Amino acid sequence: MTNNWAAFSAAEPELARTVENRFGQFTHHVLATLRKDGSPRTTGLEVRFLNGELWLGMMPGSLKALDLRRDGRFALQANPGAGTGMAGGDVRIAGRAVEVRDRETVASYTDEVRPPDPEAFHLFRTELTEVVRTYIEEEKYLAVQLWRPGRPLKKTRRT
Repeated sequence: MTNNWAAFSAAEPELARTVENRFGQFTHHVLATLRKDGSPRTTGLEVRFLNGELWLGMMPGSLKALDLRRDGRFALQANPGAGTGMAGGDVRIAGRAVEVRDRETVASYTDEVRPPDPEAFHLFRTELTEVVRTYIEEEKYLAVQLWRPGRPLKKTRRT
């Protein structure tokens, strides 16, 4: 079973639109990967939602790319923006990144995104394990929406 962006969007279209819009507000976001010793590494990253996939593109030889080649688990958090408002809430995606080396797929991505060096970059597609949105509801509740593959969307509210 594929748990790519298209599968998530089909299962939860409203939340998927909200998450895409939230990531679309800023160019750079925060990616967490695992170092060789298992400790976390956080770095900035641009993401793309194209053709039913969430793509992670990286400079050649970057430590985050090497981390993902070794262990594909990742967490991605949308840039919260300035101040404390976090319009649209806080959104996070977790999953497994799979490097794509298929020339046709890479060429299609390159044609659309126009990376700085189209001949030398790492491209990863993602398999999602979790999508989370945390936001303020009715100006008094902290609301959390949690999606995991094969499960219904779970929403909790706290005061």
